[in-house]
Amino acid sequence: MNPWIEALVAFFLLAGSLFTLVGAIGLVRLPDFFTRLHSPTKATTLGVGGLVIASMLFFGVGEEGVSLHELLITLFLFITAPVSAHMLAKAAMQQKLPVDPSTRGRPWEE
Repeated sequence: MNPWIEALVAFFLLAGSLFTLVGAIGLVRLPDFFTRLHSPTKATTLGVGGLVIASMLFFGVGEEGVSLHELLITLFLFITAPVSAHMLAKAAMQQKLPVDPSTRGRPWEE
């Protein structure tokens, strides 16, 4: 395999892993539901996207070419993650979950 392709694969693997780690740390450390929801939906989506791009590069250089599986995974991820986060946030607003005082924006307290 070409060293440039190996370097790109390594870069996307490391970047994706770093984003996923940051999302997981944010999920554990942030104070309330709404901030915890923000961290994994943004960071881990980018993390999994980086891992899928690395997979596309690694297996796409071989004899098979670009696989439809990676493209479908990416499409499914980028469609479902924001929708599920929006639905969870709306449900939490309906239940009036407690919010940390440092969290800004409380549309249900008007």
